[in-house]
Amino acid sequence: MVQSYKKNYQIADYYDTIIIGSGIGSLTTAVLLAKRGQKVLVLERHYTAGGFTHIFKRKGYEWDVGIHYIGGMEKDHSVLKKIFDYITESKLKWADMGPVYDRIVIGEQTYDFVKGVGNWTEKMLEYFPEESTAIGQYLDLVFDVSKTSRNFFIEKTFTPWMSKLFGWYLRKPYLKYANQSTETVLRRITDNDRLIKVLCGQYGDYGLPPKQSSFAMHASLVRHYFSGGYFPIGGSSQIVETIAPVLHRLGSALLISAEVDEILVDNNKAVGVRMKDGKSFKATNIISNAGIFTTYNSLIPKASFQKHQLAKHLKQVKHSVAHACLYIGLEGSPEALKLPKANYWIYPKDLSHDACVDRYLKDISQDFPVVYISFPAAKDPDWSNRYPGKSTVDIITLVPYESFAAWDGKRWKKRGADYEALKESIAQRLLAILYEKEPQLRGAVNYYELSTALSTKHFVNYEKGELYGLDHDTNRFSQKFLRPQTAIKNLYLTGQDIATAGVGGAAFSGVLTASTVLRKNLMKDIL
Repeated sequence: MVQSYKKNYQIADYYDTIIIGSGIGSLTTAVLLAKRGQKVLVLERHYTAGGFTHIFKRKGYEWDVGIHYIGGMEKDHSVLKKIFDYITESKLKWADMGPVYDRIVIGEQTYDFVKGVGNWTEKMLEYFPEESTAIGQYLDLVFDVSKTSRNFFIEKTFTPWMSKLFGWYLRKPYLKYANQSTETVLRRITDNDRLIKVLCGQYGDYGLPPKQSSFAMHASLVRHYFSGGYFPIGGSSQIVETIAPVLHRLGSALLISAEVDEILVDNNKAVGVRMKDGKSFKATNIISNAGIFTTYNSLIPKASFQKHQLAKHLKQVKHSVAHACLYIGLEGSPEALKLPKANYWIYPKDLSHDACVDRYLKDISQDFPVVYISFPAAKDPDWSNRYPGKSTVDIITLVPYESFAAWDGKRWKKRGADYEALKESIAQRLLAILYEKEPQLRGAVNYYELSTALSTKHFVNYEKGELYGLDHDTNRFSQKFLRPQTAIKNLYLTGQDIATAGVGGAAFSGVLTASTVLRKNLMKDIL
């Protein structure tokens, strides 16, 4: 049901809505609009759809590039599960990762994050029996953020006059947490450095260490996984493969190899798009999931950019962290290789998270500040049906865009020997860490390939290969312009930039954007 623009696909003269990009924010928005009678066209610049939910295949293996695990899929009344059931018509199924979803490794010590708030609390008290008061206060804070977030995000769908009248009241409780750093909040309840380091052991899921990150983002992420980790059965390709038929049945379309060159604006109203090949298509609404930097800097006309002084907006936000990911193919089934389902989060033991990052950014030959290891073949119960006798591992770490900036602009796979040498040195360091944690894998590696910030830029079209769109720092959530409606009439945004990091945040952004376009609270319908 995903078709190629390059194969002379017959695009209609007019659509109700054209959506740029095919990430989960776009797909959620598209289905919600299509189910309410709109004719929607989703345009993806690359040869595969799904944004960070897409997969790639190499040498007889398959890797998920963005979905390593997701929370909130345990019960039918979970909001996120209801969103996915709604947009896939319950065709997408999820596998439970088991009782332990994350292992926080600090030096030689390991701290398991276990499924269920009660179980998690009990485990933390085993590790830190003297910190019962702090752990209780921490849980209260996490759930308080969750309660205040609902009104904060609903306000993003308000018309300008409604936002002016009532917005401050709905935003204020959440911003009390969002405008404080994770470090600041945690220091008020404990001075135990090791406890703080463990509680922040998933910071790689939103990209900023405790002194830089918004506590609201931290709390949302932690709350998200309290019910455990889940993985799409059949791999993350199943997301597009279960959504595209729904769009097709509803008379809408998802096209790949369809690159938008410019959003057409007439008298401050978005009216269509011009493609890279020069063709133009018209629509009542245009929605961009290309990220706010790419949308404003590259897709809208310069006159519109200047008229609305959008440069001032962009100065208020920052690109999020860039990363490298080592994709590994192994000979042997997950069972034969004894692969765990739980992820590793591995940190140096000598310094705080922030100090480790600072040291590394000054010299990337120093210890990696964070290494995340995922075992997707072990998480997917359908894996061995598709790839018998084989397994995969993903290893992710922080590698700043600046480390690869010298090769920006050069063709993918054609960046030269020095680029490949730098990649190989990083790959070998990551393999050594894998063998330290799972020594039985030594000798089983059949293939590996490292992606960089330039790989992310090439495939996702983020300006600096950023992983999470905008930084989730203490300034981000105060920016009122990070909402679906833009200053240009009928031009909307969706994706991580208007909500929060990750697949869950991006999916929720789709609900916000579709609700804004239709001026209706669609979450009520979904629930």
